[in-house]
Amino acid sequence: MLVSAKEMLDKAKAGHYAVGQYNINNLEWTKSILLAVQELNAPAILGVSEGAGKYMTGFDTVVAMVKAMDKSLGITVPIALHLDHGTYEGCKKCVEAGFTSIMFDGSSYDIDENVEKTKELVKLAHDNGLSIEAEVGSIGGEEDGVIGAGETADPDECKMIADLGVDMLAAGIGNIHGAYPPDWQGLNFDVLAAIQAKTGTMPLVLHGGSGIPDEMVRKAIDLGVSKVNVNTECQTAFAAATREYIEAGKDKEGKGFDPRKLLAPGAAAITQVTKDKATLFGSVGKA
Repeated sequence: MLVSAKEMLDKAKAGHYAVGQYNINNLEWTKSILLAVQELNAPAILGVSEGAGKYMTGFDTVVAMVKAMDKSLGITVPIALHLDHGTYEGCKKCVEAGFTSIMFDGSSYDIDENVEKTKELVKLAHDNGLSIEAEVGSIGGEEDGVIGAGETADPDECKMIADLGVDMLAAGIGNIHGAYPPDWQGLNFDVLAAIQAKTGTMPLVLHGGSGIPDEMVRKAIDLGVSKVNVNTECQTAFAAATREYIEAGKDKEGKGFDPRKLLAPGAAAITQVTKDKATLFGSVGKA
């Protein structure tokens, strides 16, 4: 059931759990995630970066695929189709294509320009029934071409953006896209608590959710995080399962090279990651 992310995140905030955003890259990714959250009766957000959207031949194709799969699989749990780290123009294209949620990443602009662009996109999103996420303080590392320096967010700037009427707010608190290095210092919970104090009931978003220790994720949720993004763990699990299948020579057994068989172990791995994360986030049974 495709919906805006607003209601599911407001419920998560009030219930002190988080909704998972699981990024998709193709049909197998989407199917694996949808089946997992349907089984667990958990709300979920399908994240699509601009790079992944281009890889899947455009936002129109993504929308058509997700809508058709939602119907054909009989999905009844709330699902939001969400642009991840969108540019100003990318957000407009996703509204036109039929996404149910967008993220504008204005963290690379100074705060005044971030405010102005976010303000315009909030109106566009809400006029069309979409939820919108904004960002303050860039997330470290690189994800699909989006590179962040990892600046910690200013709580006062977070309040400025939150007051524009966004439905969720991503704030840099030491989190990183991709794999976390051995010398990573961890999440800055003091900054997170300060942001929570400034933004009140605003659902907060934790990007770079792959690789953060479970206890840190739980503490972040206790401090106001209502949405956690997962991408890298699905990718690495898919790659590991596929490698194991090929190295075991199963692609040479019978018609093991058939893509439906070749991709099946990786798809199953994504399903398992999704189930594990939904359990960690506390969203199981919350649809």
